[in-house]
Amino acid sequence: MLVVLSGGGTAGHINPALALAEVLEDRGVEVRFAGTPRGVESRLVPEAGIAFQPFEASGFNRKHPLSLVKALKLISHSTKEAKRWFAEIEPSAVVGFGGYVSIPVARAAEQMGIPVVVHEQNSVMGLANKELSKKARAVCLTYECAKEGVAIPAATQVHVTGNPVRKKVLLATREEGRRMLGIPDDALMLLVFGGSLGARQLNEGIAALKSELLSRENLHVVHITGPKELERTTAELALTEEEAKRWHVMGYQDRMGETLAATDAIVSRAGATSLAEISARAIPALLVPYPHATADHQTTNARAYVAAGCAEMIPDAEVGSDKFAQLVFSLIDDEDLRAGMTAAAREQKTADAASKLADVVMGAASSANHGLQ
Repeated sequence: MLVVLSGGGTAGHINPALALAEVLEDRGVEVRFAGTPRGVESRLVPEAGIAFQPFEASGFNRKHPLSLVKALKLISHSTKEAKRWFAEIEPSAVVGFGGYVSIPVARAAEQMGIPVVVHEQNSVMGLANKELSKKARAVCLTYECAKEGVAIPAATQVHVTGNPVRKKVLLATREEGRRMLGIPDDALMLLVFGGSLGARQLNEGIAALKSELLSRENLHVVHITGPKELERTTAELALTEEEAKRWHVMGYQDRMGETLAATDAIVSRAGATSLAEISARAIPALLVPYPHATADHQTTNARAYVAAGCAEMIPDAEVGSDKFAQLVFSLIDDEDLRAGMTAAAREQKTADAASKLADVVMGAASSANHGLQ
């Protein structure tokens, strides 16, 4: 059995696909990946040891009609190219994770009778996945509410699988993480993380609490600022040599599995991948959704998680307020609060998401009665 995965644009589309690939390969399934030649997937997928096939695709600006014409031409060309590729490799199923490149790849599959499975990571379905859901064999969701307002045919199977998380995140140990970061085993660790690009509002809000946070003598803060915010945040913190022993500042961390395994609590954005990893590791959290995300989906993501008792949430505009400070200090000072959040997060069973999605994909592939045309 051979399965093609497709997605692009952001790591939020790619990481769940790579998590699924790990499970499929463990089950003896051959996996290929179709993405754009210059997107983040062109680096991340080969690094994961998966064969990568590039196809051109682009978005469009509604205010500039010519950009739509160009996008449609690319989709048409890449659909033809994908059909030629499929005729060579004969995939049993195609899985779309979002991003414009998944449109021509899935369309080629549909035209050749190859089953298509769609996976949506966020609480609000993206444009590409909305389009692909119209003809997909199955649609898999992280949040039940993502299907609202989407024209999914009655014959299409809809599954709430959760958002897959890679093994390196699931299998990392607290001991490995503490050793890597240089944090004592018995210390309390707070992780502050604004996503891969950082979050200035969040950095400033936490920096303003420096003195009070460091007054907790057993607390270590691991503060990942984002590469572009490192210099600014470092200057704002103005850590002394002694303070820097317990306030660990870095622009980026490419070993997030170990970092998450080491932490006791987190203050974070609510992007799909971040939230899935926080859930899978059952980390008590204060979520600060990015307010300018498409359709404000990070707020919707966070609400679902908060409603399950796994986290607290505060709007970005209130970072730096007395309420923000109160929520941060409750998170680090109240052991019972953290224990309750951890228990609720474990009930979400996010760690099983990749396996659940693999079941759906292999089911679609096995039950398919298709012939390449």
